[in-house]
Amino acid sequence: MDVKLLEILVCPICKGPLLYRKAEQELICRPCRLGYPVKDDIPVMLEDEARKLPAEEEV
Repeated sequence: MDVKLLEILVCPICKGPLLYRKAEQELICRPCRLGYPVKDDIPVMLEDEARKLPAEEEV
């Protein structure tokens, strides 16, 4: 992922910062507990495509 892109991307729901998990190819929003997939280095910032993080998963 491009570092400059990561600096400007925010969660589309709460507008909060995102954490990039390289191994999982996912952008994480801690307050919303959502994981947005990154496919072919392109973040998919759609709520319908986001993975809901289970309560036991640490963020």
